[in-house]
Amino acid sequence: MLALGIGLILAALIGTIAGVVLYFHSHQTIDLGTFTTTAPSLDARDKQPFATYAGSGACRDCHAKEFESWSKSHHGLAERVPDPALDRAAFDPPREFSHGSQKTQVRAAGDKYEIVTPGYEGAATAYPVVRVIGVDPLRQFLTPAPGGRLQTLEASYDPHKDQWFNVYGNEDRRLGEWGHWTGRGMNWNSMCASCHNTRVRKNYDERGDSYQTTMAQPTVSCESCHGPMKQHADWQKSYASTPHPATATSLPSRFSKDQILDTCATCHARRADLTGDFVPGDAFQDHHSLTIPDLSDLFYPDGQVREEDYEFTAFLGSKMHAAGVRCGDCHDPHSSKPLFAGNALCMRCHNGSFTGSPLIVPEQHSFHKADSAGNQCVNCHMPQTTYMQRHGRHDHGFTIPDPLLTKEHNVPNACNRCHADKDADWSLATTDKWYGAKMQRPTRERAQWIAKARRGDDAARPTILRQLKEEKQGFWRAVAAAVLGQWVGSPEVAPALVAVMDDADPLVRENAARSLEPLAQQQDAAVRGAIEKRLGDAVRSVRVRAAWALRDAVQPESPAGRDLLDYLRQSADQPGGAMQQGIYHIARNEVNAAAEYFRKAVTWDPNSAPFRDSLAVALSMQGNNSAAIEQLEWAAKLDPRDAEYPYKLALAYSESGKFDKAIELLQQTLKLNPRHPRAAYNLGLAYSQTNLLDAAVAALRQAEATSPADPQIPYARATIHARQGQKGEAREAAQRALQLDPTYVDAVRLLQSLGP
Repeated sequence: MLALGIGLILAALIGTIAGVVLYFHSHQTIDLGTFTTTAPSLDARDKQPFATYAGSGACRDCHAKEFESWSKSHHGLAERVPDPALDRAAFDPPREFSHGSQKTQVRAAGDKYEIVTPGYEGAATAYPVVRVIGVDPLRQFLTPAPGGRLQTLEASYDPHKDQWFNVYGNEDRRLGEWGHWTGRGMNWNSMCASCHNTRVRKNYDERGDSYQTTMAQPTVSCESCHGPMKQHADWQKSYASTPHPATATSLPSRFSKDQILDTCATCHARRADLTGDFVPGDAFQDHHSLTIPDLSDLFYPDGQVREEDYEFTAFLGSKMHAAGVRCGDCHDPHSSKPLFAGNALCMRCHNGSFTGSPLIVPEQHSFHKADSAGNQCVNCHMPQTTYMQRHGRHDHGFTIPDPLLTKEHNVPNACNRCHADKDADWSLATTDKWYGAKMQRPTRERAQWIAKARRGDDAARPTILRQLKEEKQGFWRAVAAAVLGQWVGSPEVAPALVAVMDDADPLVRENAARSLEPLAQQQDAAVRGAIEKRLGDAVRSVRVRAAWALRDAVQPESPAGRDLLDYLRQSADQPGGAMQQGIYHIARNEVNAAAEYFRKAVTWDPNSAPFRDSLAVALSMQGNNSAAIEQLEWAAKLDPRDAEYPYKLALAYSESGKFDKAIELLQQTLKLNPRHPRAAYNLGLAYSQTNLLDAAVAALRQAEATSPADPQIPYARATIHARQGQKGEAREAAQRALQLDPTYVDAVRLLQSLGP
């Protein structure tokens, strides 16, 4: 009998969202053009912390040099009111530019600036510019919207070329899309404010879907990095003409190099925001969950940035970080510029005077002429990737250019970035000639194995397990823990991950819990016990990850439970956050609440397949199979390369008795992913249901080849052989099932029925 029913549908759907990782009408409450900490509309939760801020103006008299350097920097100009001296040239004279199928005009209206572009109704509308983000190499512009919102327009300005352009490039984003400038993907309150201003409180009201966003001071001010300084400024002012009787409370805090790094990381990292309230001096991982290289393609296998990953993650995995180098060793903290120009910066350490820092003679090392681009350290070891069409950012992983990784795994190398007219073979021959055996280094091997693991190559598993145990850098142990998640069902993987739940590095503990999550949700007692210990972890990111893995049972009023709910509230204004709320409620059997959150996610981002997939979960649990099928069909259209959607659709159609449609979809699944064992298994059952017995056996043999430890598959094949009168084959398959599971009662009964 065909074993395809609602239980299997739910198992398939819930099995997917169980592994989801943490992405982890009102008015503005302050005048965005001025600085105030005493606005009457601030409630108590904001008044108290903001009262400890003095504003950057209080620093000017005593720190004039630093203030002048900061005020002209990217930080000092991170966000501001429109300034005629800086911005009028962009709007006057008026001009128009085309992007995709749309046109945008820009113009000055007296001392105000306007952008005329297709907006909320689809028609061209004039929107006032009330704030400007950035100064160089591009500027973006903010306009007000209902619900206390500011939205970032897609029309952006390049001051070097005096050119307007679409920050999305050639994309033709349309109204209703999450990433359209009117959508939540370009909402300032959620996506921009915290890193372009000082001590931002987002203050999202979920019931009204509105904001009362507040801040201590617009732009990245002195106190964004030094922390609140009103007490120090008041003390300084009170002793303006007399000697200063210094006390412990009157002097500013002196942060360690690692505390400074954590402060920089809050905005220079791809991360999930757990609290929305980082203060300089706090630990990064008490407020954020860091995105690291894993099974996704956000980073390249060697740790180079691929998507818009910023600088911190790559730096954390670098040899420079391992050697103790920190941001302030290379960057002036007030101008943000490098301390020295060109190779002089690197030669401060690579001159033979520092233990562990190899002596480098640039011309001999690079094999390029002294005055060439190829002789600049940063061009080879910190290659640039352009984001937002104009912003070239240096990779801070300090990786070694490796054309072999380009050939094998499509990892970019600096040689071909510069010599675009040459291919990887040319670069490989050249590097082999220059450096020989030095190119075969541990970092190359590590990247090769991670790349293989991403492809699902089981041969990589032993090496990644060894990396988890033996790698000295905690960052790369954490990467191993994340990558091993795909094999968490293998007998040797789960114990290894449980073992590192006590690792000294919280990034390892967090990612081990992340990979163990599916087993925790399957009620594996040993795994749940190991994760439960981390509910009391000293680091919040680990506690939140542990609470998420145990979301079905964690007590909401426990410290870890409160941390998790705080995070869920913090992310509730984005579709990914709504989906996580739904998953939380699903785990706690609160299906109706889950369905509402999933509907919200779909409404906010209708073009995202995972959100429709999640909604199908709740609809199935509510017994609305036809609506679940509708959502899965949408998901399959939106992401036709993902094999899971036709697979789940096949299960759903089989529930409705439409076996021909189920067979068609299972065949489609296997074309997309030939190594999908459950698709091959269910295809075998579907063929059996329609009396295509030879095809059924062939499909089940394919399933066995990709999932040799599953006793259900040979047992199913045994039943089909028995129907065909093939007793020998049936006996062999049933015995195979019993070898895998000696307690398999159905296999025992089948053998008994076959006789001697």
